[in-house]
Amino acid sequence: MHSMKFIVCICLSLLAAGAVDVYAQPKPEHNLRFNHLAKRWDEAMPLGNGMMGALIWQKEGKLRLSLDRADLWDERKALDMSKLTFKWVEEQVLKKDYGPVQAVGDHPYNAIPYPTKLPAAAVEFDIRSLGEVASNELDIATALNTVKFTNGTVFNCYIHASQQEGYFSFENLHDTSLAALPRLLAHNYNGGKRENDNSHAGEGLEKLGYAKGTITQNENSTLYHQPIYDGHYYEVMIQWKKYPGNKVIGSWTISNDRPAKLSRLTSTDEPTEWPAHLAWWKNFWAQSAVVLPDKAVEKQYYLELYKLGSAARKGAPAITLQAVWTADNGSLPPWKGDFHNDLNTQLSYWPAYTGNRLAEGATFTDWLWKIRPKNKEYTKSYFGVEGLNVPGVVTLGGDPMGGWIQYSLSPTVVAWCAQHFYWQWKYSMDKRFLKKQAYRYIHEAATYLENITRLKDGVRKLPLSSSPEYNDNRISAWFLEWSNFDLSLAKFLFTAAGEVATAMGKSKEAEHWQAILAQLPAYEVNETGFTVAPGQNLNESHRHMSQYMAIYPLALLDVNKPEDKTIIDNSLKRIEEKGTMAWCGYSFSWMASLYARAYQADSAVKQLQIFASNFCSPNSFHLNGDQKGGQYSSFTYRPFTLEGNFAFAQGVHELLLQSRNGYLQVFPAVPRSWKDVSFENLRAEGAFLVSAAKENGVPSKVTVVAEKKGLLRIRLPFRTWLSKSMPMSAFTISADGIVTVQLKKGQSVVFENGYE
Repeated sequence: MHSMKFIVCICLSLLAAGAVDVYAQPKPEHNLRFNHLAKRWDEAMPLGNGMMGALIWQKEGKLRLSLDRADLWDERKALDMSKLTFKWVEEQVLKKDYGPVQAVGDHPYNAIPYPTKLPAAAVEFDIRSLGEVASNELDIATALNTVKFTNGTVFNCYIHASQQEGYFSFENLHDTSLAALPRLLAHNYNGGKRENDNSHAGEGLEKLGYAKGTITQNENSTLYHQPIYDGHYYEVMIQWKKYPGNKVIGSWTISNDRPAKLSRLTSTDEPTEWPAHLAWWKNFWAQSAVVLPDKAVEKQYYLELYKLGSAARKGAPAITLQAVWTADNGSLPPWKGDFHNDLNTQLSYWPAYTGNRLAEGATFTDWLWKIRPKNKEYTKSYFGVEGLNVPGVVTLGGDPMGGWIQYSLSPTVVAWCAQHFYWQWKYSMDKRFLKKQAYRYIHEAATYLENITRLKDGVRKLPLSSSPEYNDNRISAWFLEWSNFDLSLAKFLFTAAGEVATAMGKSKEAEHWQAILAQLPAYEVNETGFTVAPGQNLNESHRHMSQYMAIYPLALLDVNKPEDKTIIDNSLKRIEEKGTMAWCGYSFSWMASLYARAYQADSAVKQLQIFASNFCSPNSFHLNGDQKGGQYSSFTYRPFTLEGNFAFAQGVHELLLQSRNGYLQVFPAVPRSWKDVSFENLRAEGAFLVSAAKENGVPSKVTVVAEKKGLLRIRLPFRTWLSKSMPMSAFTISADGIVTVQLKKGQSVVFENGYE
């Protein structure tokens, strides 16, 4: 526990010591600061540790903590997979009779409330006697929310970074018998008010049909026990204690299928858990840093990293649509709060690699590995082949949920998931991870894709193809030839399979995957750049950037190659011609990386600015729709999902450092107007940590540290350079300006501007 006294002492000691670098960033100006409590759950102060989460806001005059736990799920099955096979779907498409497929594969998702993510409960405090809110600040450096009231009372709240307990305290109370006494509230699983808040929420929670939960109130604790389905249950426990000096300290936890237990409150108000919490966040922020001249973009960037640290943790599930911040509005969360693998989970982990937060990125691969056995069963039953595919919309335990099956049961989902195993290996060069997981996962995925495709006249073909979410759920969403989305993923997967096989010393296997890769057709391109599929240009504004996967994130094209540059430039021109009115917020975040890969820096930054200013709540949550009346999109609703937030952070990384085709590039897409910009310890493929600075409009220095032994190939941001750290004879320079040097484990090299 902590007291406000302790927090003040921590801050003063840091100031007295000159504040170590860890606390130099994020800076106070990156914090969320308001002079009021939010009146909506999706504008609340967010706290989390990957498994538990809380939203702090005000509802009907009460200070409210909306509590959540990542693994609270109703996993009853609505989709009957015994009635679905990929072959049958193909037959129905060829017969042009798609109604039966929609009835079996799509309708249950909307008609039946489960499976779904569940909210846990809420805690309220009656704050009417405390006066108005004077300040409300979330310190993202320490993940502490502090609310100060005009009567001098101070409320503090945090969720421990590595323990499944949340804490709160009230200080300077005038009456400890009222305001600081928490009231634990159950959600309306048995009927109650459902709010229409334009958040694309689902049906009311009462549709789940649970038995009424019990709330047991004791003098200094409350226990809520909620039965859910098939004997499963969860519990929420809260406790509190009064201390001398008008102080109250409390804690809470949520358990799943086991009794809730809390550490005992100590006899004094001196902290016991706070130092360990602080140490976790100190280490998290020490991993990397950026300094940007656009302070609005810089603030949004640090808020995105804060959310990543709050939503991803070893041992917790992967990041869902809302992670640990499930909607508190009496309804099922938007899109059931599930795992959407047609872009949402993948985009959520984009910044973990370049951002040097591989531990957070591993929560995705850990979860995918955990559900792998069930996914292999799904692959065999639905696709009828051996190997591994992943449902595009999936439950916590790995079962398919259905929905628009062109995407929820897509034949290439696993290829996009496999990229994260590939990235986790390439950015770490961890041989153990390669052997234990990356090789096996990618090999099984490629085996499946080889088995599901058909070879005709030397060309490999996919029976049915699609491009999320082009033509929505209509039969026309299926293509009889490769979409560029599916084809790009196939090209990536077979390429990656060959690379991991080579790394494992399996040369004949690598040759096999290279032969399969050679059987794939060329991309479908014309004067519009990438088409959606053969005979189908991009003819209207569209939210998904599906057909541009080869540009980013797969990085199969390189703008430095003339033939690739033509495709990239024509594609971006076509996107611009069709406009953004059918885009969601994540479209702008993704577009920033596409522009960055094309070296169109000003356009990339513009996308980031639009996202931050128009598509986010005041607390930085991505709300999908344009929140300023449709300036940039005809979507003006506000369903909260996280992928746009995390893709934004990667958009910033792509301005500063890119890994592509075996080399890395520093400052590839920094606007000329950005005179002073720097970064520290961003990570590149090959396990290289890179730091660089641009001063007064001129790149000045680049430092690279080799975490593992390896060959560094780097495109530098200055024409002429010198290195005092190594003799010039150690370097070679190619005709296209790429500098190559062999580095030992732990060795660093510094490149400085030669000032031609």
